[in-house]
Amino acid sequence: MSDNAKTKAVEEPEPVKLCLDLTGTLPPGGRGGVMSGSLSRPALLSLALACLLASVPPLHASPSSSATNAFIPQPLSLADAVNLALQRNPNILRAQKDLEVAQGVVIQTRAIAIPKVNASGNFSAAQSSDVDMLTVPGITFGTDQNWATQLKLVQSLYEGGRILSALRVARLTKERSLLDYQTAVADTVVEVQVAYYDVLLALQQITVQEASVELLTRELADTTRRYDAGTVPRFNVLRAEVELANARPRLIRARNSYRIAKNNLVNQLGFSVPKETFEDIPLTLAGKLQAEPYQIELPRAIALALERRTELGALRKTQALRNEDIVNAKAPYKPSVEAFGGYDAHNSMLSQDLSYEKHGWIAGVQLTWSLFDGRLTEGKVKQATALYERAGVELDDTGRRIELEVRTAHSNFIEADEVLKSQEKVLEEAEEALRLARARSEAGTGTQLDVLSAQTALTEARTTQIQALRDYSVARARLERAIGMNTPAP
Repeated sequence: MSDNAKTKAVEEPEPVKLCLDLTGTLPPGGRGGVMSGSLSRPALLSLALACLLASVPPLHASPSSSATNAFIPQPLSLADAVNLALQRNPNILRAQKDLEVAQGVVIQTRAIAIPKVNASGNFSAAQSSDVDMLTVPGITFGTDQNWATQLKLVQSLYEGGRILSALRVARLTKERSLLDYQTAVADTVVEVQVAYYDVLLALQQITVQEASVELLTRELADTTRRYDAGTVPRFNVLRAEVELANARPRLIRARNSYRIAKNNLVNQLGFSVPKETFEDIPLTLAGKLQAEPYQIELPRAIALALERRTELGALRKTQALRNEDIVNAKAPYKPSVEAFGGYDAHNSMLSQDLSYEKHGWIAGVQLTWSLFDGRLTEGKVKQATALYERAGVELDDTGRRIELEVRTAHSNFIEADEVLKSQEKVLEEAEEALRLARARSEAGTGTQLDVLSAQTALTEARTTQIQALRDYSVARARLERAIGMNTPAP
């Protein structure tokens, strides 16, 4: 790949910074079972997202299509990746548009409680033979042409409970749309975290495989030198060449995994890769895989999840909305009353002159009551009641599924933590075993097979360790997502 292809990209404006530095620390006193002291990156993400949502710009200020083709500032930290995703990720942008849709629904719902102003006008003409006219000396009743205009203000006074219900529905709709947006934010954050950790893992895998190839290359060179000196047979050289040849495909696959992981991360951030960029995206990360201590008891985690998960909050709002549907369905059982007032003008019926008009103020009250509608209202009430009960069933089922999700995520975190702890001394032992195998081989008391086996064990230990670090970070991110700690509480 040419240097021009790597660097030719549209400059990206400085990303919006989170109102909390994700690399900083807070005073001791963690919440929800998190160890006190220096807070972890995921814990800081939760606080930062709360600040971010509190300062979200107007929804119409979303990035333009031209800005989408800009490339990513580097080196990219996890905090920067989350910031960029919150600005550009398609799921976030769709959630913002859903917020706009909900705002429109809120305006429509409140309309029933707001006065309406109507203006009307009409003109009609009929053949004179089709008009009843009465003529008395000096006065003519009836005219073949008529016009009328009216400006009227109408205010609903009572709609069978629908007016107050509409105000409650508007509030519940607004609250539910915000909870849905927070859910999209939480899902996006965990997806970006996992994609970021996958890139770090792939990069470390390249390092491990390169080290393995380097060790086997040195072993081949040493074996060849000994073969030339006549101290080892040709079989040892062939064996070293085969081991080196077997290691190179693993390095090739590791580099491919790195390219794919970077593409996936860029996609999560909502960027389009410049056409001039070849298969390897010029992306560097500032973070590294590490295991930060984290403790939380399962009962506490479940309690937090049932309290904080925005999905449950949105379903509670949905259930309340279904209850308001029952109120609206029952409204036709009761009368509706509205008051009106305005100004009316029309031509006089006592003159053939259209310019001779009558005008004045009008006011009144109108009552409407449907006494029988063919059981239409009864059917709507049954439908609304069933939907309300269905919402309750869905709420209970989602609560159980969230509890299961927390239990599963907690179990996976325990597994990742135990695997990581089991690898604490393995790497040191594998390196020492390789050193001893080399020493024995040079002293003539060991075999080449011992050295190759030790090298293979060292590579496997390194691979297992970095995989364990990645699994630990991902398991923790998914556990915090299951608990609802990576998004602000509603």
